Amino acid sequence: MDLFCAIDLRGGRCVRLTQGDFDRATTYDGDPVEVAREFEAAGAPWIHVVDLDAARTGQPVNGAVVAAVAGAVAVPVQAGGGVRSAEAARTLFAAGVERVVVGTAAVERPELVSELTEAGHRVAVGLDVRGTEVAVRGWERGSGMDLFELLDRFSGAGVDAVVVTQIERDGMLLGPDIDGLRAVLAATTVPVVASGGVGSVTDLVGLAGLDVEGRRLSGAIVGKALHDGLFSVTEALAATGAGSGRTGRVAR
Repeated sequence: MDLFCAIDLRGGRCVRLTQGDFDRATTYDGDPVEVAREFEAAGAPWIHVVDLDAARTGQPVNGAVVAAVAGAVAVPVQAGGGVRSAEAARTLFAAGVERVVVGTAAVERPELVSELTEAGHRVAVGLDVRGTEVAVRGWERGSGMDLFELLDRFSGAGVDAVVVTQIERDGMLLGPDIDGLRAVLAATTVPVVASGGVGSVTDLVGLAGLDVEGRRLSGAIVGKALHDGLFSVTEALAATGAGSGRTGRVAR
């Protein structure tokens, strides 16, 4: 299971939201580029970057910072937030992002995902859920669509992965939604990356050990616990079985 070290951006700074609430944000002092370099130096196999401002507005408010992060590290960068057009995705790829996460547009314009994958781009679909309803527009609106319906939609779309975030657990540090993730693994053959709730090394051990008829999680995103110093990247890697260099940049 790969470890994705998360950097969420708001106004050019590193932040973490609690349960997707923009009014409950923790802002950190570290420069996002330096934080990414520190994650890389500690052995992180992936950096996961989200432009929170863009997720709400669709405008690449932190685009220059995302590009700076991608240009500063050699490990692959996965980035999302506000990717609602092929042009927006291509801008990220041109900046050095390895894999783009499409969330709102995957729900509202699923043909965009097919357009990108058919062009040979690496795409993950971001499905942010409350219960099983998928939220859009920076988690602020319900889509009226069910997680498992959307998993079926993208099963043959050529995506690298689905990133499933349980919003009510995100930023809470109280543990991931193991039962929900087990149901997701049972429902799709697409690789699954878990997001939301990791607060301890024990949580990561539990995610790494999740097995549904031989299906395991492809990765886990960890943000607040690392930023708050609850455990180190080294400890997280030991818990997940991930290792530096195991998932390198893919030549295109």
